[in-house]
Amino acid sequence: MKIICQKALLVEAVSNVSRAVSSKSPIPALEGILIKAAGNQISLVGYDLELGIVTSMEADVKEEGQVVLTARLLLDIIRRIPSETISIHCDEKQLCLIKGGVSEFTILGIPASDYPELPSVDESSNLVLKQGVLKSMIDQTLFAIATTDSKPVHTGSLFDIKNENITLVSVDGFRLALRKEPFISDKEYSFIVPGKTLGEVSKLLKEEDNEVSMVVSHKHIIFQIDGYHVISRLLEGDFLNYEAAIPKTEKTSIEVSTRLLLEGIERTSLLISDRLRSPLKMNMSDEKIRISCNTTMGKAYDEVDCKIEGEGIFMGFNNKYLLDALKASDCDMVKLLINGPVSPMRVVPMEGESFLFLVLPVRVKNDD
Repeated sequence: MKIICQKALLVEAVSNVSRAVSSKSPIPALEGILIKAAGNQISLVGYDLELGIVTSMEADVKEEGQVVLTARLLLDIIRRIPSETISIHCDEKQLCLIKGGVSEFTILGIPASDYPELPSVDESSNLVLKQGVLKSMIDQTLFAIATTDSKPVHTGSLFDIKNENITLVSVDGFRLALRKEPFISDKEYSFIVPGKTLGEVSKLLKEEDNEVSMVVSHKHIIFQIDGYHVISRLLEGDFLNYEAAIPKTEKTSIEVSTRLLLEGIERTSLLISDRLRSPLKMNMSDEKIRISCNTTMGKAYDEVDCKIEGEGIFMGFNNKYLLDALKASDCDMVKLLINGPVSPMRVVPMEGESFLFLVLPVRVKNDD
């Protein structure tokens, strides 16, 4: 194999594909990137047996062929070569010469035959969304994905297509994040995508109107994004019945500035750390939200103006869960809907149903 290509394009492609490469694997080839040269382009593949990222780029292919090169070393080398073009020449013994200007590196590759095949995906459904829409949906729900494997199905997000909407839902047992967009489909279906996959997809998506296509089969999904294919297994199992978990009524409705409440909680949280855990207390009455906490470091108090309908209420929360929900609320004002001091609090927009965050309270005493 012998190729010449633009450094900038190669660095971008290798950097993106590397995100699917195993840092440590019992299969050495999976710590590398599969490079295939044919025609007037090269394809690059990264794969860790669960997530794969594939792309192609133009190149001057002098000799066709394929090889696997260690991803981290390859990226370090091509980033540091001070030339606008890079050549890679690999012989039949997988000895590869990488050149740019006066810089030369000779490294040993791995036979392409050692690289596992990517799964084939038989299309059963195809969804098309604007990149900016899918990116915002992922970014507004990814934080609530479970990080432990106590229920593996909740380490991913549910895509639920029905009632002329596509709904993305994440849950970790303490909170729930939901994002909804209009979507017309001739059938109802759902699938669960691993959180790791969605994190990598979000990095490739742009906040614009270019389209992203999702090809879904029974066990796998392919995201097609601007020349990149992200291939992932789907999670299997019974996802939480999120519609049943969301309260339908409330005794207290509070309208408040997203920014002011976020800043008030951030200030009060300065005394809370991983070492000094303490619930954040919120006394909501008389058109104010009074925020306080008490740790061995000291006490903090703040308050925020609001508009309250219904009963005043006193509750405690994990400060991080509240902060995550407010940071993901992309509107100036939010509503806090509460049904009682031990019921989950809903954070919703002032109008519409584009998002919903559900946060479970922590039991606290009002006389602390």
